[in-house]
Amino acid sequence: MPRRPQKPKAPIAIEAPELDGYTSEDTWRIFRIMSEFVEGFETMGRIGPAVSIFGSSRTRRSNGYYKKARKLARMLSERGIPIITGGGPGIMEAANRGALEGGSPSVGLNITIPQEQEANPYADVQLDFRYFFARLVMFVKYSCSFVCFPGGFGTLHEFFNSMTLIQTGKADRFPVILIGRSYWEGLTQWMRKTMLQAGNEKIDLEDLNLFFITNSINEAARIVQDAWATKLEAQRVTAKRRERRPTAEGTMIGKPSRIYSRKNRNNHRS
Repeated sequence: MPRRPQKPKAPIAIEAPELDGYTSEDTWRIFRIMSEFVEGFETMGRIGPAVSIFGSSRTRRSNGYYKKARKLARMLSERGIPIITGGGPGIMEAANRGALEGGSPSVGLNITIPQEQEANPYADVQLDFRYFFARLVMFVKYSCSFVCFPGGFGTLHEFFNSMTLIQTGKADRFPVILIGRSYWEGLTQWMRKTMLQAGNEKIDLEDLNLFFITNSINEAARIVQDAWATKLEAQRVTAKRRERRPTAEGTMIGKPSRIYSRKNRNNHRS
């Protein structure tokens, strides 16, 4: 006798364990993430192209790098370039302080961490973030260049994040400047000797040209200023192109005609 077809088994419902409400809050967490992006875009979109300056929060005011960061930020600020930092003490404070002295927007993108980072008083534009990834987007999207002073894991995070985005083409190439040869050359030597080791290459030789090391803040200022001017010009070109762009049905968005514009409508009817 032919075997009777078996009924398909009902799928087994698997319930995710509740860990102090963690899983049930995941969906609502999306709105908190969205709010950080919305507030960030609305605030930073009014700032214009800027330079992000990174470095250790542990750097004391008497330290030479603190003084260099403050001077570099002031030099760039006097040229009209906004300054963005992580909003905390140390190098971040120095850069915000220099920006305030130079007269350009001084932006602090603060992060909520267990150590309770205290915001420095020199950022006249402040945003608070819970999520590092949302904060990193603001650094990259609104910066024409990165300047990294000596710092710890946080500074390395921002440096290698920029390297990854540029190397993979997820971001347009922009200058990444490391200030302090004695601090950074050990890292670059490791990249050259270990990551580029024959037969075990993890990066290409040209990847070592994605960043620039110097002791001179004058040289750094020149590179940043050139990148800022290029960014401004690119934005002007993009703005002109947006005056005429295709709509969904294939027609073009452009300027209203002189005849049928509101200003001249009554004159035309008469």
